[in-house]
Amino acid sequence: MKKIEFNNDWYYFRPEDDTHKQPVTLPHDAMIFERRTMRSKGGKNIGWFEANDYIYEKKFSVPHVYNQQKVIFEFEGVYQQAKVFINGQLAMYRPYGYTNFYVEANHFVNLDQKNIIKVIVENSQQPNSRWYSGTGIYRPVSMYLLPDKHIFINGIKIKTIDPYNKTISVTVHTNSPGALVISILDQHNLIIKKRIQTEGLITTQLTLDNAELWDLDHPKLYQCQVAFGEDIQGTTFGVRTISVSAETGLLLNGKRTILYGACIHHDHGLLGAVSHPYAEYRRVRLLKEAGYNAIRSAHNPCSKSLLDACDQLGMLVLDEYVDMWYIHKTKHDYASYVLQWWKEDLKDMVDKDYNHPSVIMYSIGNEVSETAQMRGIELVKQMTDYLHTLDNRPVTCGVNIFFNYLSQLGFGIYTDKKAEKASINNKHNAVGSEFFNRLASKLGDKVMKFGASLKGSDKHTKKAFANMDVAGYNYGILRYKKDLKKHPKRVILGTETFCKDTCLFFDYAKHNTSIIGDFVWAGQDYLGEVGIGSWVYEDQVPDFSYGPGWMTAGSGRLDILGNTGGETLFTKVAFEQILIGLAVVPVFSKKKKHSASAWKMSNAIESWSFEGSEGKIAHVEVYSKAAYVSLFLNQERIASNYNKKYGGVFYFKVSYQPGTLVAVSYDKEGTEIARTSLVTAQHETTLSIQPESLKVIPQDLIYAHVKVTDKQGIVKPLVNSTITVRVEHGELIGLGNACPYNEQGYKTHTNVTYEGEALAIVKPHGKDEVTIEVQSDFGITKSIIQVN
Repeated sequence: MKKIEFNNDWYYFRPEDDTHKQPVTLPHDAMIFERRTMRSKGGKNIGWFEANDYIYEKKFSVPHVYNQQKVIFEFEGVYQQAKVFINGQLAMYRPYGYTNFYVEANHFVNLDQKNIIKVIVENSQQPNSRWYSGTGIYRPVSMYLLPDKHIFINGIKIKTIDPYNKTISVTVHTNSPGALVISILDQHNLIIKKRIQTEGLITTQLTLDNAELWDLDHPKLYQCQVAFGEDIQGTTFGVRTISVSAETGLLLNGKRTILYGACIHHDHGLLGAVSHPYAEYRRVRLLKEAGYNAIRSAHNPCSKSLLDACDQLGMLVLDEYVDMWYIHKTKHDYASYVLQWWKEDLKDMVDKDYNHPSVIMYSIGNEVSETAQMRGIELVKQMTDYLHTLDNRPVTCGVNIFFNYLSQLGFGIYTDKKAEKASINNKHNAVGSEFFNRLASKLGDKVMKFGASLKGSDKHTKKAFANMDVAGYNYGILRYKKDLKKHPKRVILGTETFCKDTCLFFDYAKHNTSIIGDFVWAGQDYLGEVGIGSWVYEDQVPDFSYGPGWMTAGSGRLDILGNTGGETLFTKVAFEQILIGLAVVPVFSKKKKHSASAWKMSNAIESWSFEGSEGKIAHVEVYSKAAYVSLFLNQERIASNYNKKYGGVFYFKVSYQPGTLVAVSYDKEGTEIARTSLVTAQHETTLSIQPESLKVIPQDLIYAHVKVTDKQGIVKPLVNSTITVRVEHGELIGLGNACPYNEQGYKTHTNVTYEGEALAIVKPHGKDEVTIEVQSDFGITKSIIQVN
């Protein structure tokens, strides 16, 4: 099989205006370039972007030498309602915007002639998503050429039979009988080769002597190469097993593993929905550095590049199918198609995931209140049973326990009538999951968690949970203690949780194998659902109505730039990965706290540099599980606090003075356990460019942090500047800051720093070194990045 990248030389345009065709390289997100206005029918959900329909078009040829070849196109992700035409004929229709699909093109392609492939994407019917979706062909496209006698695409499947004896099974599906040669390689070194005859579908076992297991700390990967006549195909895999039960917990290679998980949406912040392999790898790396060992792809199948990154870095994956079943959450969402398409969608998801050792579980849905209805309970069983015919990985579903109860009482359920009423005067009133998210945002996390503990919540979830392998609890931590006794055989997974409950979860999980993990909302900030987890002040933003100036939700443990903060330190302390952390709420005139969300503990950052705030009260947070903590400022003990009720967080109010702030933790006997410190930036201010890497390859992206600092590089969060970026031998493809409110967007050459920082993302042009120049109130600064 020959795989050809099919991402270059495309044009895109709106259907009503084919005179303005713009050249584009895939993957591409058209929505991120659209206007953000009150006319957006998707409103807050999609970040106020005006969504439209587009046509993508490309001319290509297939040489006559490929006359006997089978021509297949793969689209890894098109949002949405994709119609693929080849030479004017409809070759494929796929409504779901998040699954990969294949187009068999032989009946439509002319050899040795110019062919035209045209893809129509429809996203003008709004609202159709509860988050920023993007528009267009936002994941890669490939063309496959297969000989007449071939292995089917996704026709090689590998499963570990025995991790101790390193035994695997290899299943190969071909279109005809013949001889197979199966080779297992370790970085191009042959481990084992086996010749075997097939009638079209065969499974054989191989023992890989001295093979290393794939796990979180040593994600060892191997290559399987299969030759079938002229056709040679390969896949990457890892030797590992997964099992779950209430008695043992989740076992990775026979060893209990607790999931320290984070939910993520599919967008990449400043890039929009574009799925770039380097961006996917970077996010996985940052989340792993932040203490997480698992990702939940919320609420749709993830990209192939993300899975590759998770395989390479040792990150576990819960891949999720969809956000709705047959009950709509928005008027034009995928609920109209699920019952017709779910089997094909799930099969494509499994085919994509099967050989990836990082994938440990499938989720069939998120907060689908259908799980409280007999029809939905049966659908849980049908989907679970069907997935078991395709793969032996366990199946879950993220169920908002309280939502199920209230939906049976008639609250929060979507209807077209409610939606039409909500659209009057463009009010964008919330229904369904959005309604409950807004409720929790206003009233706090306790409402949702307490509601989940009610008897009715158990009644309207237990039958659905019985039809899946792992019970997915969204915001149900107050049920844990009760359900461990009431449902002793149930395996419990916190599929969506609040950050502040991390210590409580970890304590439960350490002592109860029935609880296998936790996925916090959210691992990283994301576009859309604007302001739902933000924590900003009147001093920082001019608009508190969540109007078109707002871009992101604000609810990530990593911000939209990928930076960590106090909540990340808290999480690592909760998981006992570090002993102590120290962060401070920015010190300035706090007139009004804005949106102190259930999804945000605080906006504390790792800084003691608040020039001009001398004498003002600083809110200091120390993260520790110690008996007590003391603060020292410039070597003088200024406060102590004892661990009584804060669940891993010690809170202090101190008068801000510059210098060195030190936090020290102690055990009950007064013996020091750990210490950490923050140092004030010096008075002189400069602008620095800090690329994450000074050397990249042409296929990578350059992430360059632009920071207002002192000469030693310490950031000054209260000093900001307008910046203008110019790039030589590269293209600036994203520029922005971490504030959820951003009027400029991410596609201009000028923006402002927020809390002393912005981020520029640059795509290199070839192998020439890239120069990034930033002009600001502090002069002009340059940085040179080597590309080779």
